[in-house]
Amino acid sequence: MRNTAIRTAAAVGATLVTVLGPASGAAAAPTTLIVATNGNDTAPGTLAQPLRTIQRAVGLAKPGDTIAVRGGRYALTDNITITTSGTASQPITLGTYQGERVIVDGEQLPASHTPVGGSIPRAERGAIHQEASYWRISDLEIVNGPYGIYCDGCNGNVFARLKTHDNYESGFQLQGASGNNQILNLDSYGNRDPRKNGESADGLAIKEGSGTGNVVRGARLWNNVDDGYDAWKFTSPILVENTVAYGNGFNRWDFPDFAGDGNGFKLGGGSPAPAVAHTLRNTISFKNAAHGVTDNSNAGAMILNRNTTYGNAGTGFDADVSGGKATLTGNLSVADARAVAVGSGTVASGNSWNLGGTWNAASVLSTDPAAITGARGADGSLPSAPSFLVPRNGAAVGARF
Repeated sequence: MRNTAIRTAAAVGATLVTVLGPASGAAAAPTTLIVATNGNDTAPGTLAQPLRTIQRAVGLAKPGDTIAVRGGRYALTDNITITTSGTASQPITLGTYQGERVIVDGEQLPASHTPVGGSIPRAERGAIHQEASYWRISDLEIVNGPYGIYCDGCNGNVFARLKTHDNYESGFQLQGASGNNQILNLDSYGNRDPRKNGESADGLAIKEGSGTGNVVRGARLWNNVDDGYDAWKFTSPILVENTVAYGNGFNRWDFPDFAGDGNGFKLGGGSPAPAVAHTLRNTISFKNAAHGVTDNSNAGAMILNRNTTYGNAGTGFDADVSGGKATLTGNLSVADARAVAVGSGTVASGNSWNLGGTWNAASVLSTDPAAITGARGADGSLPSAPSFLVPRNGAAVGARF
């Protein structure tokens, strides 16, 4: 397969000379490579003569280059493999041409249909499989892959305005030695894993790795078979903010022996779970099959500030691990099966359960999610939802969107 036989640096150089022209004494100027469904991979990658596959453009791209993909559905027969890095000053950009809708479809990939009990070879994980740093990837819609995006050993990347849905594993997974990545305005939904009966397909998973500086902002993670967000066995702090998780953990696919967990935000895990000081702020978690937010045995000094949980089948804020050091401030639980579970080491102040009173649907201005689940702004920002789960009495608790 192509992704087990990466071309040598010499071959890449020869290809660039052929396509882009002979090198001068100075470094070549950044290039824009155009990809289109009616293109040809022997073409120069111009607007008039575009390339045919995203993989060909990825193979040609050098630091500072831009890959602009024209609208259409790109049906993969092998996953897109990214192994060449940009630099901090010259990242490589992969996005759409003038906002045209681009769908990367992994339905034909063999790993998308791994049988029950089977495992996906590492190199085949992801419709986009990335082991590279300093990329800017935006605006793609990634569907039906064995993971949508799988990024292992990735640093300094920005992933913006992506849609990862209906994949056969997690919509987006970041793992390994990966730091200083930004995941911005992601919509990840309807991801499932038939091979594991729902045990592991999350909307967004940052797991089984380490690396400081990772940020999740403006994501919506919904109707995934396992959890909305999962930080299983990631040993470095992650910031998650301005993010929404809902409807996760339900067996919409009629899997036998269903194993989905169904937490909105899972902030740890492992045997033993590492103690990590994740930060969760200004998030909403509602109508999930299990907890709204759970430490999942993470005893680290987590900070949970101004988050809202509503109507979850489990506990709104589950932070009761033995020896836990989490701090919960200004959070709101509305009509969860149980508002909170805290351990002896947890510090909780100014939360709805500390304020007392009854916190039910009548306590907030609106429980209608239509605003927060509506269309994003032109810049990818979340829609405004000024009334959704906002306390009717004006109390300064919970998230605001």
